[in-house]
Amino acid sequence: MCPDCEDFARTVLLLGQLALYADMAGADLDFVDAVSPSLAVSLPEPPPGKFPDDSDPAEDS
Repeated sequence: MCPDCEDFARTVLLLGQLALYADMAGADLDFVDAVSPSLAVSLPEPPPGKFPDDSDPAEDS
């Protein structure tokens, strides 16, 4: 797996695990609020081919 692909996959996995943790009873929501923005910002550019060439995530359809 290419380094960018591995970083992207790892960060997406961590975001998913954080979302699951946030839904658990007794989750530390202050931790979730502190970590989630930093983790989302650290998400690297998706590897080529992950999304169609004509997709624009800034557009709301």
